[in-house]
Amino acid sequence: MSGEHNRSMNRRTILKAAGGAGAALGLGGIVSATPGREPGPKEDEILVGVADDTALASVRSTVTTAVPDDASIVHENETLEYVAVRLADDEPRAMESTIERLERQPGVEYAEPNVTRYPLERPNDPGFDQQYAPQQVRADQAWNTEVGSMDVTIAVIDQGVQYDHDDLADRFQGGNGYDFVDRDGDPYPAGASENHGTHVSGCAAATTGNGAGTAGISNCRLISGRALGNGGGSMGDIADAIQWAADQGADIINMSLGGAGPSQTGRRAINYAFQNGALPIAAAGNDGGSVSYPAAYQNCVAVSAIDENENLASFSNRGPEINVAAPGVDVLAPVPFGEYETMSGTSMACPVASGVAALGKSANPNLSPQQLWNLLEQTAVDIGLPPRYQGAGRVDALNIVGGDGGGGDPGDCGEERETASADGELSGGWWGDSDTYSYSLRTSNPCEATVSISGPSNADFDLYLTLDGREPTTSDYDEASRNQGSQESITVDLTGNEELGLLVDAYSGSGSYTIQLEELGK
Repeated sequence: MSGEHNRSMNRRTILKAAGGAGAALGLGGIVSATPGREPGPKEDEILVGVADDTALASVRSTVTTAVPDDASIVHENETLEYVAVRLADDEPRAMESTIERLERQPGVEYAEPNVTRYPLERPNDPGFDQQYAPQQVRADQAWNTEVGSMDVTIAVIDQGVQYDHDDLADRFQGGNGYDFVDRDGDPYPAGASENHGTHVSGCAAATTGNGAGTAGISNCRLISGRALGNGGGSMGDIADAIQWAADQGADIINMSLGGAGPSQTGRRAINYAFQNGALPIAAAGNDGGSVSYPAAYQNCVAVSAIDENENLASFSNRGPEINVAAPGVDVLAPVPFGEYETMSGTSMACPVASGVAALGKSANPNLSPQQLWNLLEQTAVDIGLPPRYQGAGRVDALNIVGGDGGGGDPGDCGEERETASADGELSGGWWGDSDTYSYSLRTSNPCEATVSISGPSNADFDLYLTLDGREPTTSDYDEASRNQGSQESITVDLTGNEELGLLVDAYSGSGSYTIQLEELGK
């Protein structure tokens, strides 16, 4: 083991000395960090978002004049339109007053702390010496139809990945990735203690059928965005990695990480990925509480963890944001260097779900991120848990490749169509002005329904939807659309539900709006 470790570390050292010249993947719109900027958590930094109608250059000068003399801009991302400002004094009161001052500046949409996210893992049982996860999601049966395509890419945003591990090397072709911690072209782990990213990659795509090690869910391509160290990673580094992954053409972005509250920079990154061809999938969290971020963002699939008996893991977070469940207790997968271990956590459930989604994308290469999301939920298996525990159910590989009632484009519902509309008006925002509606399905065999809202440009209206007819609230709903502005839309798969419940909430602004409902039948 020590010989393999030394050889691997030498490889990383050589690549770093060469400036990552062997890396085949570009950085897109990311501006390199200021030299000397420390990797990992950055608790002394503020992320400042640029408003849509403002140039980053003009905000740069505005920010410079608004922060203390000993503060400085240390990083910029032109694509996601934010800058990172480092303060000499990270005392909470100084941080709060600087954020308040920045938020009052013209051209600044938001200012927020550069919070830290952490790998989401749990202690494991070292006596558990065989896999069950692929069998539980029926991947072994799905492989008769589809084992996974190298044309489908899973980006792993995590700690470094040992991309030359015997069970992973075949999955890394055409470039290994990028290191957003050290800002170089080699996303290798810094040492054996950085085992999380390698294990996560193995859960999703350890090479199946190579006569060695373990079997991942899919034989799809992997790329690594190293955004976490042993102490976690900053929101800025993670956002950069998410944007980079989408720019590299990733089909699925696996994020087995979380912590802290919502971040507007993180939300921008998730929305950017979703709108540019990638499906973000994230771990729900491991403290048994509400769903953590980034999993709780609107355009991100949230995955809870179940055990071998398909009970919700005691540590798994739960809530209305949960979309699917996957095995996450005592999951066996590779770790550095050439070893294998069992680990537990929604961190393990997340890449199992990503691997199943990758099989679905391999079998249906033309699916958009939303269609792939729909298919992942549509083919999930109800294991008898409440929706806030399992979402649509346990992910199922055989179903998603079309081997047992799944597969195909979920948008092809048939010719039967019903439409309806309603007009309303909301005034105010933060005090909670809202309207509610219900809609009884009219097609003989419902397949999907789309709810859209169109309102004044200066308002921010949110949609909340239930699938059983109950009146939604902003904390009790099945689906929601909460992007900025008042042009919102939700599309949901249906399996014979009798009625939809709808809440239109004025987050800010006021004015008249129109709701459109379109229902498709099979």
